[in-house]
Amino acid sequence: MKKTILSLTVLTALALGTASAQTTIKIATLSPLSGGQSDLGTQIRNGATLAVNEYKAQFKKLGFDLSLTPYDDQADPATGTAAARKIAADRQILAVVGTLNSGVAIPSSAALVASHVAMVSPANTNNLVTDRGLSNMNRIVARDDAQGPAGANFIISTLKGKKVYILNDKTAYGEGLAAEVEKTLKSKGVAVAANEGTEEKSDFSSIIAKIKLQKPDVIYFGGIYNQVGVFVKQLRESGVATPIVGGDGLDSTQIATIAGKGATNIFYTTVSAPPESLPAAKTLAALYQKTFNAPVQGFGVFGYDAAKVVLQGVLAAARANGNKAPSRIQVESAIRKGSFTGLLSGNVSFNSVGDRKSATIYVMSIMDQQYKLSTTVAVKPVKQ
Repeated sequence: MKKTILSLTVLTALALGTASAQTTIKIATLSPLSGGQSDLGTQIRNGATLAVNEYKAQFKKLGFDLSLTPYDDQADPATGTAAARKIAADRQILAVVGTLNSGVAIPSSAALVASHVAMVSPANTNNLVTDRGLSNMNRIVARDDAQGPAGANFIISTLKGKKVYILNDKTAYGEGLAAEVEKTLKSKGVAVAANEGTEEKSDFSSIIAKIKLQKPDVIYFGGIYNQVGVFVKQLRESGVATPIVGGDGLDSTQIATIAGKGATNIFYTTVSAPPESLPAAKTLAALYQKTFNAPVQGFGVFGYDAAKVVLQGVLAAARANGNKAPSRIQVESAIRKGSFTGLLSGNVSFNSVGDRKSATIYVMSIMDQQYKLSTTVAVKPVKQ
C-alpha cells in the first residue's frame, strides 16, 4: 500500500511538473549586456522587461506563465549566433526581442529561421537585415536607405555642407549607413573627401591629421557612441570644431560623458524616439526610473515597443489556437501578418519582408553636452 501511495505521489508530481512546463511561455532578448555597447543593450532588455511585467496578467488568464530570458550577445556576431542556437534549443522561447547591432542580427536571425523563432528588432537598420526575405526577421525601425538619406539631407539643408569627410566603423551597421549617406550626398553634388573605415578605438591622431588637411565642412561617422565619443573628444582637443553627424549608434547619453566638453556641435539621426518627444512615454519613463534607478532612453522605449509587438503576436496566436500554447510557426506568422496597437511609437504592421510600413526618423543635436530634438522625418520602406 505504501508503495502504491508513493508511486501515485511521484506520478502526480511528475504530471504537475509536465503541465507547468507546457504552460510556461518565454520570450528572449538578445542584446549587448556587457562591453562597450551595454548602455544601449541594457536599455533594450529593460524596456522588454517592463512590457513582459505588464502582460503577465493577460497571459495568466489564459493559463500561461510568462517570463523573459535575456541573452548577452556582447555586440559580437559569433557570440550572438551562439546565443541564438541556445534560444532555438529552448522550446519554451517563442520569440526574440533584438538585436541592437545589424551585424549580430543578420547571422542570429539566420540561425533561428529553421526553428521559426520570430525576431522583432528595436534597433537594426542595415538593409540586409530584411532584404534577405527571412520569414522570422522583423523590425520596428527605419532602414539605412531611409536613415542615410535623412542624415545626408540634414547635412545639405541645415548644415549647408559642401564637402564631407565620411568615417565608418567597418561593421555591417556603420558601412551600410555610411554608404547610403555617401550615395545621397554625391547624387546632390556634395563632394565626399573620403569614406574611410576604421576599427580604431583609442588613438585617432592619424585620421584627425587627414581631416585637417581636407578641411571638410562636415564629418559623418557611421559608428557607435563608445568609439565615436573618443574620436569627438580627440578631435575637439586638436582644435577642430567641424560639425559631426552620425546615425542612431550615437543615441546614448554616454557619448556626452565620453567626449566631455568636446560634446558639442554633434548631430545624429536616430530610429528610436527620444522619450520626451512621445507624450505617451511619460508613464513608462517614471516606471523605468523607479524599476531600474536610471532614466529611460530611446532604445528602452523601442525595446518596450518591440516586446509589445511580440507579446501581442503570441496572444493572437494563442487565441487562434483555441487558447492553447501556440507553436513557433503560429507566432512567427501572427507577428508578420498582425497589426499592433497601443505602442508608444505608434501602431505597427509589417510588409512582406518584415519592415515597418510607416516609421519615423528623429534628428537630434548635442550642444554643450545638452541633447535636443531638431526635427523628425516620416519614412516608408522601399519595398511595400
